[in-house]
Amino acid sequence: MAAWLTLWWVWVCAALALGVVELLLPGWIFLGFALGALAMALVVAFWAPGNVALLLAVFAVLSLVAWMALRVLFKRQSSGARIVTRDINEN
Repeated sequence: MAAWLTLWWVWVCAALALGVVELLLPGWIFLGFALGALAMALVVAFWAPGNVALLLAVFAVLSLVAWMALRVLFKRQSSGARIVTRDINEN
């Protein structure tokens, strides 16, 4: 299994598969994993540690960073809905 995880194209395929899952089940969860897998493809292309646990830990950290960045990005694109703090029926 470690040999498969050190190939960059495996991570690109995983990113594409997770992107398709995001299209089928929208929720912005799988998009973070897809971006993490795409970043892992770059990491593995230039530096491929043989330790499977380290590879999966780096993938988890990159996915978390991507998910947090997406959360900040999509929070800025709010719908502009008004927040009502006072009811017109109260006196």
